[in-house]
Amino acid sequence: MLDRREFMLLAAAAAGAAAGCAGQGRTPEPQESYTPARPAVDVTFEPGETEIDLGGVSVRTWVYNGRLPGKEIRIRKGDRLRAPVTNKLPADTSIHWHGLAIVNKMDGVPPLTQSPIPAGGDFTYDFVVPDGGTYWYHSHVGTQLDRGLYGPLIVEDPDEKADYDEELVLVLDDWIDGTGTNPDRVFEDLRRTGMKPMAPGGPGVSPTTPLGADGGDVTYPYFLVNGRVPADPEVRDHRAGQRIRLRVINAGSDTAFRIAVPNTTLNVIATDGYPVMPAQATSVILGMGERVDATFTVDSSVPVVAVPEGKQGHAQLNIRVADKPNTVNADDFVAAVRKEAPLDTATLSPTPEVTLPPRDPDQVIDATLSGPNPHYTWPFAGRLYDPTKDGIAVKRDQRVRMRMANESMMFHPIHLHGHTFQVVGRDAPRARKDTVLVPPKQTVQVDFQTDNPGKWITHCHNTYHLEGGMAGWIFYQS
Repeated sequence: MLDRREFMLLAAAAAGAAAGCAGQGRTPEPQESYTPARPAVDVTFEPGETEIDLGGVSVRTWVYNGRLPGKEIRIRKGDRLRAPVTNKLPADTSIHWHGLAIVNKMDGVPPLTQSPIPAGGDFTYDFVVPDGGTYWYHSHVGTQLDRGLYGPLIVEDPDEKADYDEELVLVLDDWIDGTGTNPDRVFEDLRRTGMKPMAPGGPGVSPTTPLGADGGDVTYPYFLVNGRVPADPEVRDHRAGQRIRLRVINAGSDTAFRIAVPNTTLNVIATDGYPVMPAQATSVILGMGERVDATFTVDSSVPVVAVPEGKQGHAQLNIRVADKPNTVNADDFVAAVRKEAPLDTATLSPTPEVTLPPRDPDQVIDATLSGPNPHYTWPFAGRLYDPTKDGIAVKRDQRVRMRMANESMMFHPIHLHGHTFQVVGRDAPRARKDTVLVPPKQTVQVDFQTDNPGKWITHCHNTYHLEGGMAGWIFYQS
């Protein structure tokens, strides 16, 4: 893996070699008709079943290329990514490029945008990467995300002005596969017996419990950072005084996490790939599918912790600084983080260059979030997801507002494919995002521009809620 300086030198050389070529717009034309500005970056995928060591815990699971997480893809804004997939799983699969506003047929959502890749079959994803930022990729078939089919996708923007020396990419996960059960069985159990009883006394939303009393429906034996349990975490060596850029991805299926570093104030600079006006926080909460970028200065050896919301345990990665040993008790620090009021990235302000121009919405989509109903079903806008029936029609070049009213007692991180929306604030526009937390019994509104034609799913990024039907889809033509 190249470090940031090596990557930027190579990217600059590639840009020089391509001088005079036309750049790509935000929404490229279908793959047959465009000519990329630079040569393609080729990344081969072989999803398959294998044995994985989580750090003293051995599990048999499904991963990409024998790794957990999948290999980091690092590419430059405007480059073309070509990803041939050979499916070595005993089941259909796909790859979704979470957060990227790419052409519709490359979005990886069977059967809405493509046929699934059958066992033993092949498919090549081929698209131009339109925006810089922290993204990720994962399977969009069944409960496969809750096995191990995911990995980070970092898009370098040479015009970005962030001030830091090194990067540290953290992929968070909740883990149950290969521990005597698997996600398919978990879902079947939920279908048969339902979720555990809700805590009495209402949703319990407060500054210190922003997602209410219910942390999720699945009890996980392990929580991971970069594929490792906290008993044997990944260790990264840094020098005192280095300024680190954290890129944090929540790849969990049923768990929100608080991310924090002891004795440190995080300088939050981006969420879901888009820059925000810098904000300081001691902890940041991330729903499933959300990402955050933050900088901080290393002073000594410390654990970086991911604290599961409403669940026992934690995950961590250790930063090691020579001659400055760690003096922090991780368990004590985790207990302290649970008592804080974490930052929700949806409340941040976008930078001026990514703020949508002021405009009244041309269309409002009301999307109630309800459930669970019998057999563990979770309706979206009063219906269960069915890609074979009519979606929600919108028109090209409109401002659409999606109003998500959560009628349930559980939080839902709602993700929109193919677009980045702007959270509607009471007094001013809030962050540009593609995934937003909707707390229980609350309403969140987002605006987006219809500038990327196709059929686009929008859904809860809780794997089990999505499987239970909490999704809809919009469509429009060029």
